[in-house]
Amino acid sequence: MRRVAVVGAGMTQFKEHFDKGIKELIPEAVAEMEASVDKGFERSQIEAAWFGELTTSDGFPSGILADTLGLLDIPVTRVENACATGNDAVRNATFAVASGAYDVVLVVGADKVRESSARSTFWEWGALTRDMAWDFPLGLVAPANFALHAARYLHESPATREHMAKVAVKNHRHALTNPKAQMRFEITVDQVLNAPTVVAPFGLYDCTPQSDGAAALLVVSEDVVDRYTDKPVWVRGVGLGMDRVMHQHKSDLTTFPPTVRAAKAAYSMAGIEASDIDVAEVHDCFTAVELISYEDLGFVERFGAADFVDKDETTFEGSLPVNLSGGLKAKGHPPGATGVSQCVELFEQLRGDAHNQLDDPRYGLAHNIGGPTAVAAVTVLSSIKA
Repeated sequence: MRRVAVVGAGMTQFKEHFDKGIKELIPEAVAEMEASVDKGFERSQIEAAWFGELTTSDGFPSGILADTLGLLDIPVTRVENACATGNDAVRNATFAVASGAYDVVLVVGADKVRESSARSTFWEWGALTRDMAWDFPLGLVAPANFALHAARYLHESPATREHMAKVAVKNHRHALTNPKAQMRFEITVDQVLNAPTVVAPFGLYDCTPQSDGAAALLVVSEDVVDRYTDKPVWVRGVGLGMDRVMHQHKSDLTTFPPTVRAAKAAYSMAGIEASDIDVAEVHDCFTAVELISYEDLGFVERFGAADFVDKDETTFEGSLPVNLSGGLKAKGHPPGATGVSQCVELFEQLRGDAHNQLDDPRYGLAHNIGGPTAVAAVTVLSSIKA
């Protein structure tokens, strides 16, 4: 299989884009991606595209991408895999290029969550992300679904609500310098702990906002990478993991097996260990999910997340900065775009162009978990070819 690289990346601001539809957001993200290609790029060079999009109010999503970008002569494939959609789109595009089927492909993720009415969005997300026969009728929408895991994790581990609050505070602080972030303001631990309850143990500041936005990547084979840049970012590993859908069938609510499986696959493909990761964009749809994911991704031992947070290891100044973008919590979360945007952030970090730039990071990890905690995707990017 051929090696695969990202040579261009761009995204819109994540926010409530009431003045723009998905037909405006997609071209905006792609235009920024095009401008980031060092040696120039013509859209006619794209041979195929993968479009990650979750919500269904946009009509015919893959057709919208083809139409708005003038890509009517190439195949466009829509990917939908709950909140793992974005990184799964990257995964599918990576395999297509690595196999030799294509040399130059486009990956786009986009969603207009705020375009639908509250009731419409509620039912769409329910149908797309959880079991409609059992979980959904019991009220297990996203906050309640993840709260089951968080409550059990707090019961069994040393972690407390204060540790969850520290995750929110960190991610908001990281978002301050990110011009694309939705929530560019600081919060305190006391504000998080005293915020209105959404569903125990989550308060308002433990939860990600609803967001609109789009992100785009140009993915190419090693055979043509020199046409576009002398500073490629290599896709070193991709992985997808699954678990049972209904919570009564899950054997342990203090871990997310899909993340463990996806990370194992991505690390194996990349030929690295978790300890090699220098920077990570981790799915923090709720603060406790970030804590659990530190362990599932292999960054710390089981139930070691609380100590990791207490030592500030995941801050900009720490040994493994996590969510320097602000994460879903502060940058925002348009589900189809989220995983692609994580790769945009890592692309900039690994090339030395990020807003919260680290000193010479070599390996970056992007992670999504979605559905009723039944699917996860992991992508490992690197400045090192192999």
